[in-house]
Amino acid sequence: MNIFVGIILATIISLINFIIVDTYFGLPEQPGVKGADIVGHDIEKRKGDLSGGFFQGNILCSPDASAGTLISSIAVMVCGFQGGLIAALIVFIGNRLCADPGYAGTTGTLTMTVLIFIFSTFIGITPEMFICGAVIAILLIQGLYHKYSSKFLGKIAKKMNRYTNEL
Repeated sequence: MNIFVGIILATIISLINFIIVDTYFGLPEQPGVKGADIVGHDIEKRKGDLSGGFFQGNILCSPDASAGTLISSIAVMVCGFQGGLIAALIVFIGNRLCADPGYAGTTGTLTMTVLIFIFSTFIGITPEMFICGAVIAILLIQGLYHKYSSKFLGKIAKKMNRYTNEL
């Protein structure tokens, strides 16, 4: 597979994986840790979306599915499928260390491990392409412009009925 096409597809797959998993587990509804509360309200003050801000704060402050997406990509490249399972254990431990009550990171790591296995076996998207794709996906959500990415995440949260009730 062409490397550029592979990275673009890996980015899309990574984005879909961690946005769906993190939203399903309620990251936009409320902050799971104190730092996520601060980030969410700061983004709201800058005319962003509060739910999207909570989502961004949660993935910034504790290992959720975005971190799991990247870590599983690296682990699968280094150790194969079982590396992804080891990565899930590491993310699970990281969540407990952060006192994060959710399981989004562990679930995101496991789903990404399976996705990497399927797409690398049948389509030819290598784990290295998934590493690049995961980094780009995280940059799109966390690094470019918080106001608009938080609004995008807020719209997804509304569609999945995971929007915050906080006023």
